[in-house]
Amino acid sequence: MSLLLGMILDGVFGEPRVVWDRVPHPAVLMGRAVGWCDRRFNRGPARRLKGVALVAALVLGAVLLGWAIAELGWLAEVLAVAVLLAQKSLVDHVRAVATGLRMSLTEGRRAVAMIVGRDTAAMDAGAVARAAIESAAENFSDGVLAPVFWYLVAGLPGLLVYKITNTADSMIGYRTERHAAFGWAAARLDDLLNLVPARLTALLIAASHAQLGAWREIVADARRHRSPNAGWPEAAMARALGVALAGPRSYDGAMRDFAWVNPNGDRAPGPREIEAACTALWRVWAGLLGFAVLAVLF
Repeated sequence: MSLLLGMILDGVFGEPRVVWDRVPHPAVLMGRAVGWCDRRFNRGPARRLKGVALVAALVLGAVLLGWAIAELGWLAEVLAVAVLLAQKSLVDHVRAVATGLRMSLTEGRRAVAMIVGRDTAAMDAGAVARAAIESAAENFSDGVLAPVFWYLVAGLPGLLVYKITNTADSMIGYRTERHAAFGWAAARLDDLLNLVPARLTALLIAASHAQLGAWREIVADARRHRSPNAGWPEAAMARALGVALAGPRSYDGAMRDFAWVNPNGDRAPGPREIEAACTALWRVWAGLLGFAVLAVLF
């Protein structure tokens, strides 16, 4: 019941600014904690060992915090679930890219820069739309389905373990000179925790858009993706919308020649396809909500 109510609260209210303009969002607090640890411990010898110890400490802290919140009663657990999911806020951010593109390419670039980490200054309209759609698919897996999955597996402690791991991966899980060793454990644990949710996301997107007949092609595209997990929801979304995703893009001023996902799809989507991606997110969310209802009943 806590999961069901939490999903509904998040779907209706999202992240109300009247609250989070006054107090830090839990995701912000998690980020601050990881950032402090990065500055404090990511130095000297044995950085990989220090990174492993950090992840172990974060996981233990998340388990204890989840257990403590659950002990406060059902209302506290419902609110925690609602705060830690990101359905409405994700859709709002993705739809803002469509709105921006309708105004101008500059506004579209500005909006998409809020949700992606790649270079956006030289993007054309098609690249902006592709980036928004990719973000919609990947972040639904990371921000909605995976937290729901781990809540079903291990309750609020499981959800919090996933969120702190995902936050750590997003901050230190990079193969850069600074983070390759220290962030190794965070990146590997995040890959593991997303292994099943990413594939479930792809399955739900495909099933809700009559694309199960293209499952072999979705799997093939997902396996060509640079990420072991992100390619699954992206491949399914690409087939659902008839667009091509991924492909070459720039990071830190350097172009990277990534493989296309659904290469025969439309490589120049626009605001209409971004809106279709938002509709797809709500369709899959509704299916996930149905599963939550079944979990309560049975």
